[in-house]
Amino acid sequence: MRADLLPAESAASVRELLRRYLDQRITFYETNDQREINRVDADTGKLQAELWSAVLPAANAQPIYVTALSVSGMNDVLNSQGYTQAAWWNRIPVAAWVLMGLIAISCNLLIGYSERQEGVRLLFVLPIIASISFLLIADIDSPRGGIIRVLPQNLIALNHSIKGQ
Repeated sequence: MRADLLPAESAASVRELLRRYLDQRITFYETNDQREINRVDADTGKLQAELWSAVLPAANAQPIYVTALSVSGMNDVLNSQGYTQAAWWNRIPVAAWVLMGLIAISCNLLIGYSERQEGVRLLFVLPIIASISFLLIADIDSPRGGIIRVLPQNLIALNHSIKGQ
């Protein structure tokens, strides 16, 4: 929407670049192939440079608040990729995994010891629950693979609305 605030020749160029950029971001979320991810990252970087180059002449030619709003919006678009990458890099540390493993082993030992005293009633319940918990934590920690798949619904909906115009 903010692209419409730019001069007509810049607005058309920015809208087309934004469509291509959106396609790249959706591909980034949906692919599992590392070569494809690297290609998408490279293409995204090029598109970001093109987008910035497309809004810069308008900002320099007409430094008014409306143009500043467009430039600010473009800056938000470009920053969103960095925020996404930072979120993907902020994973559960190895020390936390080790601590969770030690807790699970300790609990299993304690339950095994207590069940030895009282009989084998619920001996396998804790290991199963702990395993399921670890599975879900590991699955959430790796968004590209696993059981839980998170689709970029907001980007897909935006893509449909843009192509519908």
